[in-house]
Amino acid sequence: MMDAALQAGSPEIPDKLYFKIGEVSELLGVEPHVLRFWESEFPLLAPKKSGTGHRLYRRKDVELLLRIKHLLYEKRFTIEGARQALQTTARAPKPRAAKSAQQELFSGDPLPEIRRELAEILALLK
Repeated sequence: MMDAALQAGSPEIPDKLYFKIGEVSELLGVEPHVLRFWESEFPLLAPKKSGTGHRLYRRKDVELLLRIKHLLYEKRFTIEGARQALQTTARAPKPRAAKSAQQELFSGDPLPEIRRELAEILALLK
């Protein structure tokens, strides 16, 4: 989860399943090579790769990148300091959700969401 200070200055993340590196680069306001460097420095950041080797970032990856940018650019952390801060946050106990993911999936009709996600995947493959 992102903290309130970070959310206030963060750009709106579009409601998509996957993002290409160019889209994430534009969203964060950093060059693609910076994102590739951060990927090598932060083990928590591991975008999926398409069959052709292109990076496909999920929403959680984009949120993590926003947090990394915040720590490095605004809080002025070193790479090592930011890495430690993220690892500490990742190890913190997380509050349990009221419903499990399976309960949420079967509480309504999942087909519209599945169709939307498949359409996004198909668009990426074209």
